[in-house]
Amino acid sequence: MAQLADKPLHGQPVPHDRLHPRLYAAEAAGTALLVFCGLSVVILIFGEGSVIARWLPDAALRRCIAGGLFGTVGALITISPLGRLSGAHINPSVSFAFWLEGKLKWRDLVGYVLAQMGGAVIGALPLLWWGSMGRSVQFGTTLVGIAGTWAALGGEIFATTALVLVIFICAAHVRSRPCTPWTIPPLFALLVCFEGPLSGASTNLARSFGPALVTGDWQGFWIYVAGPLAGALLAVGLLKLGISGPHRVRVARLAHFAVE
Repeated sequence: MAQLADKPLHGQPVPHDRLHPRLYAAEAAGTALLVFCGLSVVILIFGEGSVIARWLPDAALRRCIAGGLFGTVGALITISPLGRLSGAHINPSVSFAFWLEGKLKWRDLVGYVLAQMGGAVIGALPLLWWGSMGRSVQFGTTLVGIAGTWAALGGEIFATTALVLVIFICAAHVRSRPCTPWTIPPLFALLVCFEGPLSGASTNLARSFGPALVTGDWQGFWIYVAGPLAGALLAVGLLKLGISGPHRVRVARLAHFAVE
């Protein structure tokens, strides 16, 4: 009898209770890079004394650039060897959505989320090197905007729903799969530009957790737990209803290659 292949990113681990520490380690490393590099961009653009702020006084334009660069960091991680190994979820919301789609078993979901949270802390700690410049923007901590708590929660739900829908719809079709990682930079440019003032456009519990732990600022943190999870649930629910046609992913990864 032929031995069954172990396919954890298809939701088919063999044996069914097998864990995949190499994948979790890749997720931890990828999330650490996302948090450190992505939030360093935020500090560089918005921190006190920023040269870029003097060059580009328009805050909306700077948010657009910061979001695009943050998304570019994520896209580069996705196509890197780390992304090829783990699928580059680097976001508990994305892993949760793949689990809802049946492409990740619950043991691997737990492993991914724990790795992402740990990686976010590892990535956030070096942000302290930015000193007063980083401190001026809370080292990239996501904060509730002046519109208030419920606007921030609604913004996180909307932003995460958009993120998961874009990823899943692109990844569901052969022609658009290669483009999936590169949908993230323009999407985040728009989200951070327009939704950012409400909640910071996190969409990512791990990305919010790392800086919150470093700064000790947990104000409104529940929003960055509930909002992204609700958004992922809403997005998968909409996809399952098939309102915009059949868009079902085959494998729990953002970048797709010849051999899955």
